[in-house]
Amino acid sequence: MRGVAGVDGWDCWDGEAVRAVVRVCEGATPAEAFDTASADAWLAFDAGVRCMDDRPWLSHAPAGAPRRPGRSAPTLLDRLRGRRGSPLASPVPPPPPAVALCHPDGRVREAALEAVRSAPELRPLLVVRCADWATPVRERARTLLAELPGDALFPLAELVLRLARRERGGFARALLEAALREGPAAGVLALTARQDRATYRLAYRIAVERGLLTPMELAATAATSGDVTLQDLCADAAVAVRAEGGGPAPDPAVLDRLLTARSPRVRSAGVTALRRAGRCRDAEPYLADRSALVRACARYVLRQGGDDPLPRYRAWCAEAAGRPAAAAGLGECGDRAVDAARLWALLEHPSPAVRLHAVTGLRALDAVVRERLTPLLDDPSPAVVRAATRALLPDAAGIPEPLLRERTAPDRPRAVRVAAERLLRAAGRHRRPGPGRP
Repeated sequence: MRGVAGVDGWDCWDGEAVRAVVRVCEGATPAEAFDTASADAWLAFDAGVRCMDDRPWLSHAPAGAPRRPGRSAPTLLDRLRGRRGSPLASPVPPPPPAVALCHPDGRVREAALEAVRSAPELRPLLVVRCADWATPVRERARTLLAELPGDALFPLAELVLRLARRERGGFARALLEAALREGPAAGVLALTARQDRATYRLAYRIAVERGLLTPMELAATAATSGDVTLQDLCADAAVAVRAEGGGPAPDPAVLDRLLTARSPRVRSAGVTALRRAGRCRDAEPYLADRSALVRACARYVLRQGGDDPLPRYRAWCAEAAGRPAAAAGLGECGDRAVDAARLWALLEHPSPAVRLHAVTGLRALDAVVRERLTPLLDDPSPAVVRAATRALLPDAAGIPEPLLRERTAPDRPRAVRVAAERLLRAAGRHRRPGPGRP
């Protein structure tokens, strides 16, 4: 059973956090109680301690605080039995440093900060206290964190960046960024291999600023990473570096690596860089790229080199099977009065890829005719059906309702049923199923 929400969204009754707190209070080290490499585990431990303030091991008052003589703080069992405390109970021993650093009482947290000097394994909690809501605790923790060597923050990067989202979490992040800019290159490069997204993004950004990665390494990262932000950062940095020898153009090997990338954003960066490399004609194959972004960049590069891409598109559409995306490219830069007929003819092409890109080209030319495109809702290719649906959505109200209702029957292919439902909703004719009806 889960309890009420705790501190910063952490659950007060999270089972693993409770067990970790109990084990640390029984004498285990944090490394023995939970995964100390996890920022989430430290934050859950911090929240768990403060949410268990009615446990006897948390009833320790700070030095100098008034105490009622002869009576200890009531335990949870005392409260359940209606007692106010155990009059003959022995004084509760002070909590372990890890627990004291998370104590609900700010005076206890502040006093426990000194223990971090001799216990480096508690530095994650020092980072947590740098974002503490109590000013004395926060200021003392920041003083101690600033005394650490810069590279000591590298293992804490994930936790620092997680806490930077908090209102008072910017101090540790500023220290970390300064350490990354001035610290050893090996430490920065090690962080680029971390799994945490915020950590490796920051490490790559600093590595690019410091020039720690070669253009080929940047290009390889851009080509293989699934992170769009990292793709843009590394691709732009790779083409910004001049070729060996100080020339103004990027290294040809770097460009070739970008041009063969799976990501359209990375390929587009490589295509755009062809102009600076003086290789405008090499952009021609990318006029028929499957990505609209890459096609647009290729047209730009060719025009900068003095070539007109339109004749190429028209020639390729005559033999569209070899370059299916040429139909989409023709629609993106063609003349509606001249080229629409070519694209309508391609809707009868045996290749689904050609039909798909022909629909895309008609949309780009603003040459969609509802009556001529509606038959494609029954196309055997689901991709073509989806493309036709997107093209018909603005004029869905003009499609006869019985035609669409017929295509929602269970015996129709799924792509056809989904297309009909989308068009019915766009036309405002969608029927919600009644009670007990599928």
